[in-house]
Amino acid sequence: MDDSHVVIIDNKEILIEQEQNLLELVRKAQIDLPTFCYHSELSVYGACRLCMVDVEGMGLVPACSTPPLAGMKVHTNTEETRKMRRIIVELLLANHSQNCPTCQKSTTCQLQTLARRLGITTIRFKNQNRDVPLDCSSPSLVRDQNKCVLCGDCVRICSEVQSVGAIDFAYRGMHTVVTPSFGKDLDKVECVNCGQCARVCPTGALTPKSEVDEVWKALHDPDKTVIAEVAPAVRVAIGEMFGLEPGVTTTGQIVAALKAIGFDKVFDTSFTADLTVLEESTEFIGRIEKNEHIPQFTSCCPAWVKFVEQYYPEFVSHLSSCKSPQQMFGALAKDILTGSLKVKREDMVVVSIMPCTAKKFEAKRDEFTHDGTPDVDHVLTTQELGRMIEEAGLHFKELSPESFHLPFGFKTGAGVIFGNSGGVSEAVLRYVTERLTGERRENYEYKSVRGESGIRETLLNVKGKEFSLAVVSGLGNARTLLEKIKSGESRYDLVEVMACPGGCIGGAGQPISRDPAVKQKRTKGIFENDRMLELHKSQQNPYVIELYKDTLGEIGGHKAHELLHTGYKNRKRMVDGGMTLSGFNGESALEVNVCFGTSCFLRGSQKLFHDILGHIRMNNLDDMVTVSASFCYEKCDKGPTIRIGDTVIEGCTIEAAVEAIERQTGPFKREVTHHA
Repeated sequence: MDDSHVVIIDNKEILIEQEQNLLELVRKAQIDLPTFCYHSELSVYGACRLCMVDVEGMGLVPACSTPPLAGMKVHTNTEETRKMRRIIVELLLANHSQNCPTCQKSTTCQLQTLARRLGITTIRFKNQNRDVPLDCSSPSLVRDQNKCVLCGDCVRICSEVQSVGAIDFAYRGMHTVVTPSFGKDLDKVECVNCGQCARVCPTGALTPKSEVDEVWKALHDPDKTVIAEVAPAVRVAIGEMFGLEPGVTTTGQIVAALKAIGFDKVFDTSFTADLTVLEESTEFIGRIEKNEHIPQFTSCCPAWVKFVEQYYPEFVSHLSSCKSPQQMFGALAKDILTGSLKVKREDMVVVSIMPCTAKKFEAKRDEFTHDGTPDVDHVLTTQELGRMIEEAGLHFKELSPESFHLPFGFKTGAGVIFGNSGGVSEAVLRYVTERLTGERRENYEYKSVRGESGIRETLLNVKGKEFSLAVVSGLGNARTLLEKIKSGESRYDLVEVMACPGGCIGGAGQPISRDPAVKQKRTKGIFENDRMLELHKSQQNPYVIELYKDTLGEIGGHKAHELLHTGYKNRKRMVDGGMTLSGFNGESALEVNVCFGTSCFLRGSQKLFHDILGHIRMNNLDDMVTVSASFCYEKCDKGPTIRIGDTVIEGCTIEAAVEAIERQTGPFKREVTHHA
């Protein structure tokens, strides 16, 4: 071994290759150095100090932020490092909630694991836990500050990977907390419910919001007919909770478990994924022919849809009008199955089993509630289903496989690959190429849209016409792509976006793992599942064909649009309240409110705000006018938008604002003053 590229770690020579820091090199040496704040997907933070190692000539250094240099002699398990780690973990425990047995992350908590690993049986420091109330406002997540160890993983993934920044550090010293903007509840800020913060959180500070109790209640109600739909990505992940390898397909065991638990019918969301392919592809062909709203963006991912609604309202019309497979299933169940099963709509309970926390939010959107009842009543994550199976006392690995009920249990491989990033695009290509050419293709795989990169591009020539496609996973990558489209730097015909890196297989509701190879294994499992099925194209699904013939009519027709399509609109980033920044707060004051949402901000609302303030002060109106900022009037494409009294002005200028203020404060001389 070349000594010029070697580091000595605990008397073992380790070759430096692509490792960026000592921590990666130590783990390469098969030593599991403990850490809280280090995550391979995120920037180096170096706050917890658990990964300190002793380097000869340098002393104690944090392994996560120290680059490896040839000739280093590293000791990972000295008496000093062991004592230091125990003290750090004890201090964390002293500032931590002590209700570990009832914590949702009890078996996967990194703090609990380290306490057991380091042999900590007593805590020598006084408990400083402040007993902060839970934030249960979000439909997707629960935030418990009492369990936060301030590692910053959630803050960094929300900002660096997802480019949302819904949570951040606030205050200083012992008062430091991780909190949403302005101390609001999570459902009042721009959180898109993707749950990636919960995925990387090492403790129970952020967890998926459980609906297990509600589902058990429905199952125990003799007047309810409870049916389940199971998403593609669940089948290659739930086995991890019962000791199976990631990527192992357990569809049969899942169905058997759901039937044993008490579900009346068990169906496959891959069936409605096949429906989505036909509807979305037909919509895409129509847009191409009319040259309208190109590129077409996929709309299967609710976190991505909310991201567009909040940050890029000018692209809302580019979203496919297709409901997600989850919501298509709910609509079909409440419309068709209620009839065939002779059940009233209000007595049918649809439970969706998903790898995703944003699906909980999606199911509660107003668009998907009809006649006072939602199309999908409850959403369980893969984790929640695993806990229900455990609670029921079922030995998952030993269950004899059973099959889905028909007709909504039959699927093709095209529906199954929706669980992977690029799967929607590939499934669409399997249909569009045959639809446009009129020829059947024997080869059904399009490997050009597969891969691990967060942004993938491909060109496809179909019948002499060239199509440009992009596949994106991770909302930060989506923002990058959208900016390129806006600037004209890039052009695409079809863009698939999944909020979670890797697609649904990496959803926040999946079993928790800190091993980056797990996603690759789940992805592999999905593609193997596709290959094992007899049919691989959505247009080959006989039950889908029968559904159109008997109920839906033609693809993209009136009935199909009524059940399978929807619409989206601009959405506020911040809900309720704004910031009052100047003026008299009496009841007689004229209220002037300026939108500071992203789109209005970019259209000049900040300068307009300052100009209005300057005008008010120059004309001694401080005792007559209150000026405040809010975050959205949901008129993002018409900004800057302001409200003066009861009047909302779109595309407002300082002249229009002054005129409106004069009109409502009485006739007197006003001077329009412009400020830099």
